Amino acid sequence: MSISWLDDFRQQAQSQFEQTGFPSNRLEDWRYTNVSAIAKKEFPLAKIENSPVFEGSKGGTAFHFVLVDGFFNAGLSNLPKSITVCSINDALKNHAGLLQSKFNQAITQTHGFIDFNTANFTDGLFIHIAENEVLDKPLQIIHVATQEAILPTRHVVILEKNAKATLIETFSSSEGNAYLTNSVAEIFVGENADLTLYKVQQESETAYHFGGTYVQQADNARFTHHNFALGSVLARSDIVCDLATAAECELNGLYLGSQKQHLDNFTRINHLQPNGISREFYKGILTDQAKGVFQGRIVVAENAQKIDSKMNNRNLLLSNEAEIDTKPQLEIYADDVKCAHGVTVGQLDEKSIFYLQSRGIDEATAKHILTFAFANEMVDKITVPSLRESVFNLLLARFPEGAER
Repeated sequence: MSISWLDDFRQQAQSQFEQTGFPSNRLEDWRYTNVSAIAKKEFPLAKIENSPVFEGSKGGTAFHFVLVDGFFNAGLSNLPKSITVCSINDALKNHAGLLQSKFNQAITQTHGFIDFNTANFTDGLFIHIAENEVLDKPLQIIHVATQEAILPTRHVVILEKNAKATLIETFSSSEGNAYLTNSVAEIFVGENADLTLYKVQQESETAYHFGGTYVQQADNARFTHHNFALGSVLARSDIVCDLATAAECELNGLYLGSQKQHLDNFTRINHLQPNGISREFYKGILTDQAKGVFQGRIVVAENAQKIDSKMNNRNLLLSNEAEIDTKPQLEIYADDVKCAHGVTVGQLDEKSIFYLQSRGIDEATAKHILTFAFANEMVDKITVPSLRESVFNLLLARFPEGAER
């Protein structure tokens, strides 16, 4: 199917990718992450194959949309009737005008992963929530990987004025699969609309992951993001939010790295207009030879007065070989703002370990309890009970004695 405006985007992106390839760590925003191993893999593009059996969301607690190897499968999905949800390919036929007006508009700066996605995305989701629509159940996008290939997906999510929704996005695969997830989501939160987005990445530890979320917030719009990075041998997550007047943004994240995992978190909050509020809180736990990266930037434009913004990054290193590179940044061009950032990197408190041992708990269990408590603060922020239980259990699998006492 040839669509002239989309073909133009694809050709431009392909040309750009051919010139630059995937990002080099010579670029400032990628200086801590070397993705050359991905280029060496030379993964093919995924193809549609027979889908695995999928039971869906347990108990019907969410409307779920299943993508197998990057292709939307309506037969495995549970679609709501009150909103528009379809594959991005169907949207190109049935909602072309609205999609064209939004496509590529939330992305102001590109790099190789975005260019590759624009040039090659095979499918994805188009979600449109009408004005004043308030959803009583979460929406869940379920990515399932079965092939050793590149899985490029493109999502466009639109909330009109006064709409409210919760969206959950999960990424999983068979153990041992080596593949590249390349997922880009453009999100438009209308005036006084409210979106909460959860991302749970628990892919194979031989897989590679790039996920980019790019958000445009209208006046008084509210956007909350919870990012849980648990899987992949190398994963990068980009979150970029552009805030209009009196918009509010909250970004929370937890990354758990073990063995030789490399987990990179890049966030940018752009306060473009006055009276905005943003909060950012990321935690990392790294053990063995794992490496974590946190790059958080808050930018306050010249005319964006009365901004209230705070950023905090806390990290726990559980081995002498684990590493964290953390780079919080404030870039302020206005003169009437309240902005602050902080970062901590440390190990478990020996006094706390000793206290638990004095209560009859062995050293290993004491360390699990303290580590679990450090991470569980982020899990407690989840307001969807079924998802909170699921992530809690994933956390418990990492630190099995942590919740016993």
